[in-house]
Amino acid sequence: MKYSANSVWVNKDKYDIAVVGAGHAGCEAALAAARLGFKTIMFTVSIESIALMPCNPNIGGTSKGHLVREIDALGGEMGKVIDKTFIQSKMLNQSKGPAVHSLRAQADKAHYSRTMRRVLQEQSNLDIRQMEVTDLLAENGQITGVQTYSGAIYPCSAVILCTGTYLKSRCIYGDVSTYTGPNGLQPANFLTDSLRLLGIKMYRFKTGTPARIDKKSIDFSKMEEQKGDERVVPFSFTTNPDDVQIDQVSCWLTYTNEKTHEIIRDNLDRSPLYSGMIEGTGPRYCPSIEDKVVKFSDKNRHQVFIEPEGLETNEMYVAGMSSSLPEDVQYAMYRSVSGLEQAKIVRNAYAIEYDCIDARQLKNTLEFKKVKGLFSAGQFNGSSGYEEAAAQGLIAGINAARLLQGKQGIVIDRSQGYIGVLIDDLVTKESHEPYRMMTSRAEYRLLLRQDNADMRLTKLGYEVGLINEKRFQKLIRKERAIDEEIYRVEHTNVGRSENVQNLLRSYESTSLISGTTMAELIRRPELSYEILAPIDIKRKELDPGVAEQVNINIKYDGYIKRQKKQVEQFKKLEKKIIPEKINYNEIKSLRIEAKQKLMEIRPSSIGQASRISGVSPADISVLLVYLESK
Repeated sequence: MKYSANSVWVNKDKYDIAVVGAGHAGCEAALAAARLGFKTIMFTVSIESIALMPCNPNIGGTSKGHLVREIDALGGEMGKVIDKTFIQSKMLNQSKGPAVHSLRAQADKAHYSRTMRRVLQEQSNLDIRQMEVTDLLAENGQITGVQTYSGAIYPCSAVILCTGTYLKSRCIYGDVSTYTGPNGLQPANFLTDSLRLLGIKMYRFKTGTPARIDKKSIDFSKMEEQKGDERVVPFSFTTNPDDVQIDQVSCWLTYTNEKTHEIIRDNLDRSPLYSGMIEGTGPRYCPSIEDKVVKFSDKNRHQVFIEPEGLETNEMYVAGMSSSLPEDVQYAMYRSVSGLEQAKIVRNAYAIEYDCIDARQLKNTLEFKKVKGLFSAGQFNGSSGYEEAAAQGLIAGINAARLLQGKQGIVIDRSQGYIGVLIDDLVTKESHEPYRMMTSRAEYRLLLRQDNADMRLTKLGYEVGLINEKRFQKLIRKERAIDEEIYRVEHTNVGRSENVQNLLRSYESTSLISGTTMAELIRRPELSYEILAPIDIKRKELDPGVAEQVNINIKYDGYIKRQKKQVEQFKKLEKKIIPEKINYNEIKSLRIEAKQKLMEIRPSSIGQASRISGVSPADISVLLVYLESK
């Protein structure tokens, strides 16, 4: 039988779920779906782009480290892979409270990609196909399959879109504009039209990346060395801490200066950001150096971190100097920075524009409201960042599998995890720029610490089927040990012995006038569970993770109890479910704007409705009265 080019034909291999894209969202989505027993195929425009890091060479960071820990607690892969491939690790914000402690690791980008690719290739129930998906196939509002550029049709019951920045992507610097994906990879030019035919609203966003500089051309003697932590903490709760104590590489800190800013200001008319050449909206919290110079004109310098991209490359990432200025201006700009006077650019900085969706078209399970069986995750949903993408991919993969299992999708709420905050914000709040996770977005961040992600979410991962029995039982033993030790410390009396008074004096802590409990001493700001070990003669040797939880739970007991009461009020509103087919136009006392927003987003609960921009507390009161009357 003859086949003509692009002839339509049906692939005979049977698949339940198709994942479109193999970035950080696609990897987690495909692994979750396959591990839950469904035959899954993952499409990518290039096998070499699997788990690619086209921008910054790191995983984690402020609030993002929380997401990676939560991904791991649910049974995802990102934390395990970065533990195997990092070249420097740091716990950020250690001078602050535990709520904002965030783990961040420099990755060997090539090693990370290869390691994740190997995990995917060895996963049962999962096939990888290098091919562009051009069409989504649906009947009566339900997904039936996908069609590729070659004309092949792959029937399936669910599709997860994880297209990242590839849809109609365009890379730009100066007046150079190339229709290409990140790192010069092939873009996906056809899927947008198929999405619009399904009635899906699209946005045009932009992000950017700085230049890569040849390490041999950098004078590090003019920069401040930034070393990793002496004792590395792993991302994954399954990683043995002793296995990640390695010789780490250094990063370097330098600064822009007035000359740098003058070069940028003199060439703003050549920047596509300001000439109107770029249509897409960029991320507010990760601005280009042009934006920084314009918007923060009072600052005479900005931090620039020089970060290695891997052990087997001389490319250094210039963090803090993302740009889309012309190539000649880039050379002048970078060479004005101390230590970069002789810098040689390996890859130009550029901005990238791409198509993505208005995520308010999604349920909080990440399934499209209009198309049953169609899910989406990652930058395609209007977010930014590897960690945000991976978190969404994991949830989309789980919920696509649960849809085929005939089960209700899982929803992590805002009091359970940063993943819940991320997804709730995306599907509820209008966003005109790429969304970035931050600790300030989480109302209950004292409860949502990265150190307790396993105790918050591993039980859910076990119920879903991604956490095995051995790991779950280990968690149960950990929780029991924490509870027993907190009880013991709360009921251990401390007298005024000379040993006790000497220890208190050595930490400039007030001496005891009468006896107290060990817990009361731990609550003192200058003391801790670890510091008091010499005077706690009945203490048994505990796992470091258990000891950490004992210290935090005792030291912040009052704050934790107060936040738990706030969560109880939050839960009451979340439990007030709104019928899916409610007609808001029938509710006479609702304001017109509120009716429009509620009809558009169709929140699942009163809690979600209360977070919609344009819906006031008065509207919520009216809605509550209406629901009670019905």
